[in-house]
Amino acid sequence: MKKLSLSLLLVLIFVSCNSTKHVAEDEHMLTQNYIFVDSVRNKSSDIQKYILQKPNPRFLDLPFALYLHNIGNHEKPKTAKEWGNKNPNSYNFIKSIFSEKQSISYANSFINLNKWFLNYQGPEIINKRKVKRTADNLLAYYKTQGYFKSKVDTVVNEYKDKKATVEYHITKGKPTILDTISLKIDSKVLDSIYKDSKYKSLLKSGDQYNDKTFRNEASNVLKLFRNNGIYHFSEAALGFYVDSDKDELPYYNTDVEFLISGSRLKEIDGNYINKPFKVQKISKINVYTDYSFTKKGEPILDSINYKGINFLAHNKVKYNPKYLSQSIFIKPNTVYKDTLRNLTRNHLKSLKNFKSTNIKFSQIPGSDNELKMDIFLAPIEKYTLGLETELTHSNIREIGSSAKFSISNRNAFKGAELLKLSFLGSYFTSRNGPGWEIGTDASLEIPRFVAPFGLSKLVPKEMSPRTLFSIGSSFQRNIGLDRQTFTFLSDYKWQFNSKKTIQLEIFNTQYIKNLNTSNYFRIYNSEYNNLETVANVYPNKTLPENTSENNSGIVNFISTVSNDSSFKASNPEEYNTALNILNRYNIITSDFLIPTISYTFNYNNQTTFDDNNFSFFKFRIANSGNILGLISKNYNSKGKKTFAKIPLAQYFKTDIEYKKFWDVGENSVFGFRSFLGAIIPYDNSDIPFTKSYFAGGSNDIRAWQTYELGPGSRNTGLEFNVGSLKLLTSAEYRFNVVSKLKGALFIDAGNIWDITGSSFVDEKSKFNNLSSLKDIAIGSGFGTRLDFSFLILRFDVGFKTYEPYLTGNKWLKNYNFANAVYNIGINYPF
Repeated sequence: MKKLSLSLLLVLIFVSCNSTKHVAEDEHMLTQNYIFVDSVRNKSSDIQKYILQKPNPRFLDLPFALYLHNIGNHEKPKTAKEWGNKNPNSYNFIKSIFSEKQSISYANSFINLNKWFLNYQGPEIINKRKVKRTADNLLAYYKTQGYFKSKVDTVVNEYKDKKATVEYHITKGKPTILDTISLKIDSKVLDSIYKDSKYKSLLKSGDQYNDKTFRNEASNVLKLFRNNGIYHFSEAALGFYVDSDKDELPYYNTDVEFLISGSRLKEIDGNYINKPFKVQKISKINVYTDYSFTKKGEPILDSINYKGINFLAHNKVKYNPKYLSQSIFIKPNTVYKDTLRNLTRNHLKSLKNFKSTNIKFSQIPGSDNELKMDIFLAPIEKYTLGLETELTHSNIREIGSSAKFSISNRNAFKGAELLKLSFLGSYFTSRNGPGWEIGTDASLEIPRFVAPFGLSKLVPKEMSPRTLFSIGSSFQRNIGLDRQTFTFLSDYKWQFNSKKTIQLEIFNTQYIKNLNTSNYFRIYNSEYNNLETVANVYPNKTLPENTSENNSGIVNFISTVSNDSSFKASNPEEYNTALNILNRYNIITSDFLIPTISYTFNYNNQTTFDDNNFSFFKFRIANSGNILGLISKNYNSKGKKTFAKIPLAQYFKTDIEYKKFWDVGENSVFGFRSFLGAIIPYDNSDIPFTKSYFAGGSNDIRAWQTYELGPGSRNTGLEFNVGSLKLLTSAEYRFNVVSKLKGALFIDAGNIWDITGSSFVDEKSKFNNLSSLKDIAIGSGFGTRLDFSFLILRFDVGFKTYEPYLTGNKWLKNYNFANAVYNIGINYPF
């Protein structure tokens, strides 16, 4: 049946592959645009955006959307009656067996299928008017670059197969250079502000004319005056006058006069009069804390004045004015500034307490230099519910799902705090049967710093400081060793500027307790399999069967082997295998106390959600166990430092991540991601399993499953593989296919290694020097994504391209669908 369906689909596509099927005899389909600038072809994306008519989108150089459109037929019936007249036998057959209602439904199914095909974009027919308008656009663009004498010629090449290409030939001509630049300000007030600011103009003699420079100059001058109290100032008060060009080979010269008006037109009783610009002061501030459009006009029943700011409410003021006023940066009797207005709006929005924030200014009656500021805050519901779900898959968890339910309480303590109580649960299946996890946590986010000794004053309020306290616990069943976790977190975060964010974790403490260590060899069965190879050559002791009851016996067997010096001499490879297994057993089954202090720096210059030209950088450095390690002098029997009889995790960890994205035109994006992480233990501490690095997975190296790859050039066959050094690089090309369906081609490269210097780690797993980079694994593949704007469903197929653990040829040996990894994910991998 599958072969029949596939054959039918191939036949349909083959039939539709005549791309000009729906092109009329006197029409031609556009297949390519060519732009030539001074006889040289130009493929710049800056130019492409001015072309109004573009060829049908292509995937793998094939217009699949057009092929789907061509399966449809514009001449087919549009109604059930028409379909019945054209197909009377089928229509009457269904009617005789069932009823006419079913016949109509049967007809509509074919009609709707035909409409579905036709809804895809049809052939892009050459439109001479659009070609002319594109030429006008290109001409206008080059004039904005200073080529005022440029010209654009168009050539439409029509071919016999009903296809056509369009050529745009642009002759730029000589550029225009700025000569003398003069400034005239018709106001002593404005002139004083301009001179006192020592503003440096963007317009410079000798520069080529560029319209963008003039726009930026106007924007800068507008900001200058509006940030110095000139509230009524607008771009209408600015004017540039460019003199006629002076022809001086090999360019044109032009003088520029920049005029700044000293007044504005204002309507009074139907007449317009000139009002000179004046510095405006804020004399009154009203904050409506429970604004609603439905309450408009209702009386104010409660008011509080705090430091000259009036906090008003139709019912009762529920916010503490002391804290809410910290988000208002314009104070009474101060000069108006645009930056402070925007800062106030953004700060109030960041409180996560208000649906909308509206700030209005009005002139105080009887005064021409005083303003009243009204802030209208529409609160979000105090209590809200949230639900998050996720699907998971790894080489340990075959398939699973999780859900998180949360209850949020806004303005919990009248200071715009956000109190959240969350409950989580997950369920999955594995080779050891079903497993589950439940947990709960409570968090309190405070929109200011909460710190002793006046430390809260170190970060200005303008940087939106945040304090987060969180406490939680989770319990697992049949997940690893049935781990129970307790976590406490105090986190400080602030926005250094629009691009930079800084975060401090001062007291991030996690206690991990393993409840079912006797299940170790059943969960990680590959460890027991490796022990069997040791037992086959060890004569002094028998390896017990792999059951939970025999766990202590299995550990005793390993201990016996590891203490047998004669076996070490006669069978060094098997001896090291047993020693490594014992070391991993001790690390994974150990309880840990992980008290972390960390610093994180984020840089992100993405301006909007749709901005596809941006870069991202993240640096994080963390230390665990330093303070408690100095306090405690206690060690356990294995030589590990403890606190309250719990092994203390002591390490330094650094993560560096860089991402860069380029908009390459035609709704396509090229992305690059690189990650480097290292963790170094000290004072004989082990690295907790949860803090180690792993490789593979849907957001990592997609040709390997989670925990499957590494370390180094080893192929351990274990259910988990972790390391203390990680290198990861990915490149991905994303493009449109059809409607909401997107496509991607990607390459991932990286691996994990050990850099702890442990004697238990074999040489193949260690990172010794740059020669270890030969162990980098490479995966490549393709993917599809369904973009629903608010959510992206992702399916990626990763092929093992270079496998460092293979002997002989390491390239493309398992590059096939049988050994591919199929990844399902939510949103982009990076």
